Amino acid sequence: MIRGLHVSALCALLFLSARVPLAATPKECAAQRKHGRNVEAHACYEALARQTSPYLRAEGLWGLGMYQAANEQFRLAVSRSDHDALYRVRWGRLLHERFNNTDAENLFKEALARDPKNAQAYLGLALVSADGFDNAALRWNAKALELDPKLVEAHELMANLALEDSDVADAVKQADEAIQLSGDALDAMGIHAAVEVLADRSPDKWFDRIRQVNPTYGEAYALVAHHLVLNRRYEDGVAYYRKAIEADPRLWSARAQLGINLMRLGQHEEARKQLEMCYDNGYRNVATVNSLRLLDSYKYFVTYKDASILLKLHRKEADLLHPYFEAVIRRAIATYEKKYKMQLPGPVLVEVYPDHEDFAVRTLGMPGLGALGVTFGEVVAMDSPSGRKPGEFNWASTLWHEMSHVFILTATNHRVPRWFTEGLAVHEETQASPEWGDRVTPEVLLAIRDRKLLPVVDLDRGFVRPEYDAQVIVSYYQAGRICDYIQSRWGADKLLDMVHSFARLETTAQVIQQVLGLTPNEFDRQFFAWLDKDVGATAAHFDEWRTALKRLAASAKDHQNDDVIREGQEVRKLYPEYVYGANAYEFLAEAYVEKGNKRDAAAVLRDYEKRGGHNPATLKELASLEEELGNPMEAAATLDRINNVYPNDEQLHRHLGDLWFAQGEYPGAIREYAAALAMHPLDMTSAQFHLAQAYFAAGQTDKAEENVLQALEGAPNYRPAQKLLLQLEDAKRGK
Repeated sequence: MIRGLHVSALCALLFLSARVPLAATPKECAAQRKHGRNVEAHACYEALARQTSPYLRAEGLWGLGMYQAANEQFRLAVSRSDHDALYRVRWGRLLHERFNNTDAENLFKEALARDPKNAQAYLGLALVSADGFDNAALRWNAKALELDPKLVEAHELMANLALEDSDVADAVKQADEAIQLSGDALDAMGIHAAVEVLADRSPDKWFDRIRQVNPTYGEAYALVAHHLVLNRRYEDGVAYYRKAIEADPRLWSARAQLGINLMRLGQHEEARKQLEMCYDNGYRNVATVNSLRLLDSYKYFVTYKDASILLKLHRKEADLLHPYFEAVIRRAIATYEKKYKMQLPGPVLVEVYPDHEDFAVRTLGMPGLGALGVTFGEVVAMDSPSGRKPGEFNWASTLWHEMSHVFILTATNHRVPRWFTEGLAVHEETQASPEWGDRVTPEVLLAIRDRKLLPVVDLDRGFVRPEYDAQVIVSYYQAGRICDYIQSRWGADKLLDMVHSFARLETTAQVIQQVLGLTPNEFDRQFFAWLDKDVGATAAHFDEWRTALKRLAASAKDHQNDDVIREGQEVRKLYPEYVYGANAYEFLAEAYVEKGNKRDAAAVLRDYEKRGGHNPATLKELASLEEELGNPMEAAATLDRINNVYPNDEQLHRHLGDLWFAQGEYPGAIREYAAALAMHPLDMTSAQFHLAQAYFAAGQTDKAEENVLQALEGAPNYRPAQKLLLQLEDAKRGK
């Protein structure tokens, strides 16, 4: 018996053939497989699995797909040869392949502790980092190439990383170096094919070369698909994942990605079929398992359908959210059809997830996401307001943003750089409402102060492979302000001209030059000067503001209201767009209220609201002040804005319904009373009565009667409902 070998593996090895000499090496076996000689490769790995060396047995079992047994043999090999870096590197590569990046990374670092110049260990670290679009991948891989300039796989990885960053020239250069070093650098050839496909040129010559080496190398097609998906060309990506599994039906990584991207396009039945096939064959990475769980959860969702909209909501909140989401979607479609001079080819599917983890599954493996919403062509997935803390985000603004993507991706046939489509969507948020869209955050101000903004031609990198923690946020802001600048200087038509230019596969540099008449460098210079006039002073005084805010917070804590009012005005001037936690507006309003000055408190909070502040509790305070000051219409408008942030508030709907009803705004009253009823309040009777009352006032007597009867069914002696029923009967008789 081979000591330490898993029992199931030992049983399997009893049937292994002896067609290859026991002198077979892992390198020879890998070469056989790489060239598509699968029968010979299988026999080679069988021979390795019979060796006495635990390490060689591990390599053989790995090649045979017996991953658990291989893992045990690597563990045994490492325990017997603690000093050997190679064993740890290879074990780490197995774990990386089998979805355990944490332990893989530790093994690569342990290998470097034993051999600081081990290029393969640095390559392993680069592969782990690349999975998460971590910028460290570039550093680790550069170190691997420094130690071993002839490491073909490192050149191939560098080419892949460069193409992910839209650096086509460097991707081609690295791929060519790999091919010069090895005539069978298949992934390098795949990178060349991806470059051609992304440019809408034929990749056939590269696939011909790949097939000459290995006619079953599906990984090359999957590599092209990866880059298509990264560039939001989801349907094209699906087509290439199909080619990958046609070449190699057991390429489970490609089949899983096919399933995930079919989900992204709303093709759930085939997605399940592909993902279940992966799962049943032992390919159970996080994305596959979680996607299957998400598909299982769809039975709890309700879909509202018509010719232009498919709106999927969880049944526990569908009745509440449906009218609000549908209204924003319809308004966005009407606005964008007019602005972009186009119509969508079919209905838009909008999926709203109350569980943020479910939404996260929909976005797994995508770089640079704001983690609020994501668009896959004509499919939008986003967090529900209930999936976040109250006030954490403005769902209506997020949905408006994503609907811009739907139109721009369609208008360009998905040929548009990430910076432009994100920037235009951010710009459109503030065009729809001056209160929408994110304001300049402290992280953004620091980046502006420290001159960390990227040139426009490199701005995509800020989304895909950030170099510092806040760079994705900074890039969203910068891209949005670029679009603001273009519209303010050249007019909105130039933004549409840019859309059409990108659709023709022109580069950012070409579009800036041709549409705006400036070189990219000159555009950057003028844009940065414009931005500096707007927020430069705020950025320059950031440290002063931060110190003053701390002092203001201390004064507010001690209720030193005169000091709060004096200091608060200064803090607000230093950074007027700061509407986040512990802001000067809320401190000032509280001080004014405590001094009995409700009018100034309301004025401060109206400024807070205008600048994008959307804390529901703060906006409720503003509405209360507006009511007390005799402005019920303003109070109703303020409360209505909270619906764009957090509509999951029964008391909000009841009170807003009362305000609309009192002012004769019966459609608004009906919507709000219906929302309160959809939240299944403890007092269902009064909720049904108020809805019936609003319907009656609006002249919708059938619906009024339906709701008043439901109220009386729950409480037969409820006198207001009895009285309304009599009024309805009189109305029927024409009295």
